[in-house]
Amino acid sequence: MNMHTVVVGASDVSPEEVIAVARDGARVELGSDALEALAAARRFIDDLAAKPDPVYGVSTGFGALAVRHIGPDLRAQLQRNIVRSHAAGMGPHVEREVVRALMFLRLKTLASGRTGVRPEVAQRMADVLNAGITPVVHEYGSLGCSGDLAPLSHCALTLMGEGEAEGPDGRLRPAGELLAEHGIEPVELREKEGLALLNGTDGMLGMLLMACADLARLFTSADIAAALSLEALLGTDRVLAPELQAIRPHPGQAASAANMLKVLAGSGFTGHLQDDAPRVQDAYSVRCAPQVAGAGRDTLSHALTVAERELAASVDNPVVLPDGRVESNGNFHGAPVAYVLDFLAVAAADLASIAERRTDRLLDKNRSHGLPPFLAHDAGVDSGLMIAQYTQAALVSEMKRLAVPASVDSIPSSAMQEDHVSMGWSAARKLRTAVDALARVVAVELYAATRAVELRAGTAGLTPGPAARAVVAGLREAGAEGPGADRFLAPDLAAAEEFVRSGALVEAAQSATGPLA
Repeated sequence: MNMHTVVVGASDVSPEEVIAVARDGARVELGSDALEALAAARRFIDDLAAKPDPVYGVSTGFGALAVRHIGPDLRAQLQRNIVRSHAAGMGPHVEREVVRALMFLRLKTLASGRTGVRPEVAQRMADVLNAGITPVVHEYGSLGCSGDLAPLSHCALTLMGEGEAEGPDGRLRPAGELLAEHGIEPVELREKEGLALLNGTDGMLGMLLMACADLARLFTSADIAAALSLEALLGTDRVLAPELQAIRPHPGQAASAANMLKVLAGSGFTGHLQDDAPRVQDAYSVRCAPQVAGAGRDTLSHALTVAERELAASVDNPVVLPDGRVESNGNFHGAPVAYVLDFLAVAAADLASIAERRTDRLLDKNRSHGLPPFLAHDAGVDSGLMIAQYTQAALVSEMKRLAVPASVDSIPSSAMQEDHVSMGWSAARKLRTAVDALARVVAVELYAATRAVELRAGTAGLTPGPAARAVVAGLREAGAEGPGADRFLAPDLAAAEEFVRSGALVEAAQSATGPLA
């Protein structure tokens, strides 16, 4: 486990800190300002709990049952019961990094002092994270409104020493045993604390932050693969000129075009056949690569803005305001996050779609400008990359289905009290699948483009650019072999996928180009 420490104060944390805890196992500490904010807010809750007037979440039921006043003798049971009853998820277990992001983001909100929980509750959550204990959270259970209720409830159940969780070794065990093994006392919930542990957008936000980080790398990877495809197709780089991007000033487009120009610098391939009839200009999938990838980059920029705003929020209902008022609100509604999760799935699907079209062009002897059919060694005897493109096409088709928005599909719940929900958790889950698929689609294009570059260099007497040579060398070293007779192809594609997913592709290209956007 990474021993880097993230200190959670009463103010914001950064996206990078969330990812450090979720993926790298960074330790978590509560800052002194957070402990003071927690204690101050708790005093307000204790004062309200001592009064006869009903206060939602403190001395009432929840949701459609909020009309019932709960006496002091039943309030601890009320808080335990909300956690137990709401821990009603079903389906496969979600990934460890998602659960850690979920818990850390809830801890961040607790530490703001807006939820009214005691400092010891927040400390228990930090202890569980630091022990490497991961509550079992299921795929289904959140409607993305009133928070990611079921996922957060499963996490709260672990704090109570109930249910199941994974230990640091990944083995599933009773949560109580794991807490005891690490010297962590189960928490005894008091007024409002059960509700505060499960009423936030933390799951969908955590998945959004991780998807944004992954997509930032994949957009750069896609630019590199597109440039290599252009190079292998003997296309022109003149369409990438900065002055052409300037007359349509979308920043993402300019960044993608600049990346491609850097990758193509020094190439002996580009524009080689531009003066030969009937080829006047490149196909859209080649010529418009920066326009499509750039639109995705701008979508990502918007999504990051929304994510950063949500990261600065303290989402709970009710909330404790600095003047001591405890007010109900609707800030738990996941619409802002859900919309951008869906938007990113659209951008990812279209980027995959244009990448697949370039791959198909590389493999089609009628459109590849002299490359062998399917980039095969002996076409007819060998099938080359024919079925690699089938696999890529299947992934793209799946991504198109995943691009159908979840956020328009509200379904009422809680006896019509919660009559409009965001489905943000569902949007996040399908985006994770789409991001995984995009990495594979880019990997197939890269694999085809590098093979085409090598074949072109071997037959046309042309020299690819330094970036192409660096990428080819890196990919071959990673285990994806070059041109030759047909062989078991799945291991090569897996190696190409890891080369893309790990960031090694970007590193290889940057060894020749310098920094890329």
